[in-house]
Amino acid sequence: VFMKGSPAQPLCGFSNAVVQILRLHGVEDYRAHDVLQDPDLRQGIKNYSNWPTIPQVYLNGEFVGGCDILLQMHQNGDLVEELKKLGIRSALLDAKKDQDKK
Repeated sequence: VFMKGSPAQPLCGFSNAVVQILRLHGVEDYRAHDVLQDPDLRQGIKNYSNWPTIPQVYLNGEFVGGCDILLQMHQNGDLVEELKKLGIRSALLDAKKDQDKK
Protein backbone atom coordinates (compact mmCIF):
# COMPACT_ATOMS: atom_id res chain seq x y z
CA VAL A 1 0.00 0.00 0.00
CA PHE A 2 1.31 3.41 -0.97
CA MET A 3 -0.37 5.76 1.45
CA LYS A 4 -0.14 8.98 3.39
CA GLY A 5 1.21 8.09 6.82
CA SER A 6 1.46 4.57 8.16
CA PRO A 7 -1.05 1.84 9.02
CA ALA A 8 -0.62 2.78 12.68
CA GLN A 9 -1.13 6.46 11.91
CA PRO A 10 -2.79 7.20 8.56
CA LEU A 11 -2.59 10.87 7.65
CA CYS A 12 -5.65 11.15 5.42
CA GLY A 13 -9.16 9.74 5.48
CA PHE A 14 -8.68 7.68 2.32
CA SER A 15 -5.51 6.04 3.62
CA ASN A 16 -7.33 5.35 6.89
CA ALA A 17 -10.22 3.75 5.01
CA VAL A 18 -7.85 1.40 3.16
CA VAL A 19 -6.20 0.39 6.46
CA GLN A 20 -9.62 -0.23 8.05
CA ILE A 21 -10.83 -2.35 5.11
CA LEU A 22 -7.70 -4.47 5.26
CA ARG A 23 -8.13 -4.84 9.04
CA LEU A 24 -11.74 -5.97 8.61
CA HIS A 25 -10.43 -8.78 6.42
CA GLY A 26 -7.73 -9.65 8.95
CA VAL A 27 -4.90 -8.46 6.70
CA GLU A 28 -2.30 -7.04 9.07
CA ASP A 29 0.98 -8.15 7.49
CA TYR A 30 1.57 -5.95 4.46
CA ARG A 31 4.14 -3.44 3.33
CA ALA A 32 3.12 0.19 3.52
CA HIS A 33 5.06 3.11 2.07
CA ASP A 34 4.50 6.65 3.32
CA VAL A 35 4.57 8.81 0.18
CA LEU A 36 4.73 11.96 2.30
CA GLN A 37 8.30 11.02 3.24
CA ASP A 38 9.49 10.96 -0.38
CA PRO A 39 8.12 13.36 -3.05
CA ASP A 40 9.84 11.33 -5.81
CA LEU A 41 8.06 8.16 -4.64
CA ARG A 42 4.75 10.03 -4.40
CA GLN A 43 4.95 11.20 -8.02
CA GLY A 44 6.69 8.08 -9.26
CA ILE A 45 3.98 5.72 -8.06
CA LYS A 46 1.33 7.89 -9.72
CA ASN A 47 3.27 7.75 -12.99
CA TYR A 48 3.89 3.99 -12.65
CA SER A 49 0.22 3.11 -12.12
CA ASN A 50 -1.21 5.91 -14.25
CA TRP A 51 -3.50 6.56 -11.26
CA PRO A 52 -3.67 10.16 -10.00
CA THR A 53 -4.42 9.63 -6.31
CA ILE A 54 -2.98 8.16 -3.13
CA PRO A 55 -3.52 5.65 -1.54
CA GLN A 56 -2.73 2.97 -4.06
CA VAL A 57 -3.19 -0.71 -3.29
CA TYR A 58 -1.19 -3.51 -4.90
CA LEU A 59 -1.90 -7.21 -4.40
CA ASN A 60 0.99 -9.51 -5.21
CA GLY A 61 2.69 -6.62 -7.02
CA GLU A 62 -0.33 -5.92 -9.22
CA PHE A 63 -2.06 -2.54 -9.04
CA VAL A 64 -5.63 -2.87 -7.79
CA GLY A 65 -6.70 0.74 -7.37
CA GLY A 66 -7.27 3.39 -4.78
CA CYS A 67 -9.59 3.69 -1.81
CA ASP A 68 -12.73 3.81 -3.94
CA ILE A 69 -11.85 0.61 -5.79
CA LEU A 70 -10.89 -1.24 -2.60
CA LEU A 71 -14.14 -0.13 -0.95
CA GLN A 72 -16.14 -1.34 -3.94
CA MET A 73 -14.29 -4.68 -3.89
CA HIS A 74 -15.00 -4.97 -0.16
CA GLN A 75 -18.70 -4.24 -0.64
CA ASN A 76 -19.27 -6.62 -3.55
CA GLY A 77 -17.18 -9.51 -2.18
CA ASP A 78 -14.41 -9.33 -4.77
CA LEU A 79 -11.79 -8.56 -2.13
CA VAL A 80 -12.50 -11.86 -0.36
CA GLU A 81 -11.89 -13.66 -3.67
CA GLU A 82 -8.72 -11.70 -4.48
CA LEU A 83 -7.31 -12.43 -1.03
CA LYS A 84 -8.16 -16.11 -1.46
CA LYS A 85 -6.06 -16.16 -4.66
CA LEU A 86 -3.13 -14.98 -2.52
CA GLY A 87 -3.73 -17.71 0.04
CA ILE A 88 -5.27 -15.30 2.55
CA ARG A 89 -8.55 -16.25 4.19
CA SER A 90 -10.62 -13.15 4.90
CA ALA A 91 -11.56 -12.78 8.56
CA LEU A 92 -15.01 -11.74 7.33
CA LEU A 93 -15.69 -15.34 6.30
CA ASP A 94 -15.16 -16.47 9.88
CA ALA A 95 -17.22 -13.59 11.23
CA LYS A 96 -20.08 -14.54 8.89
CA LYS A 97 -19.84 -18.17 9.98
CA ASP A 98 -20.04 -17.11 13.65
CA GLN A 99 -23.04 -14.90 12.84
CA ASP A 100 -24.81 -17.77 11.07
CA LYS A 101 -24.45 -19.94 14.20
CA LYS A 102 -26.43 -17.43 16.29
